[in-house]
Amino acid sequence: MRYRLVIFDMDGTILNTLEDLADALNYALKCSGYPLHTIEDVRRFVGNGIPKLIERGVPAGTKEEDRERVHKDFMEYYQVHCADKTRPYAGIVELIEKLRTAGVLTAVVSNKADVAVKELCRQYFDGCFDCAVGDRQGIRRKPAPDSVNEVLRYLSVPREEAVYVGDSDVDIATADNSGLDSIIVSWGFREVPFLKEHGAKRIVDTPDEVAALVLE
Repeated sequence: MRYRLVIFDMDGTILNTLEDLADALNYALKCSGYPLHTIEDVRRFVGNGIPKLIERGVPAGTKEEDRERVHKDFMEYYQVHCADKTRPYAGIVELIEKLRTAGVLTAVVSNKADVAVKELCRQYFDGCFDCAVGDRQGIRRKPAPDSVNEVLRYLSVPREEAVYVGDSDVDIATADNSGLDSIIVSWGFREVPFLKEHGAKRIVDTPDEVAALVLE
């Protein structure tokens, strides 16, 4: 076994959350009379947390207090509707079960709001993760290493025995900033050429390939 801990990103890596994020953003934008966005627009906006999603989604030049109102409307909607259309990617549940059967620890680190991270883990992966960390006040978001470091401390795993699995440039930078190896998946929110341009060294196309790299 090559790694003792696998830390997964959530959106675009283990869960396809794009439609629910788009619905929440468009609901919040509509409340303020702003133009709505397509799924492909939102695909480009996600990855750096909800505040950055809101910043990218509102019209250019929107005042801070107006962005805060959109953020509030987004959160009120998303806390109720975060799992309406969200589903695990094919083979992910089986991957996590295989890793845990082999004695590998598993965790989630996401820029999604902490309350949504925990709810989605409970709903789709109940009992599958040893630790799940989302965006909280006072903790720097990815690509800062803070949340990854918190998981390493909590689970008492040296960073050389952990690997980070994600789907975006943010995840590549998070692993680099945390001193972790990374495995980048091709089924998420970013295209393979984009991932290569941003330094992805190992890109996989299936969950089975993740298991092979972890357990080799």
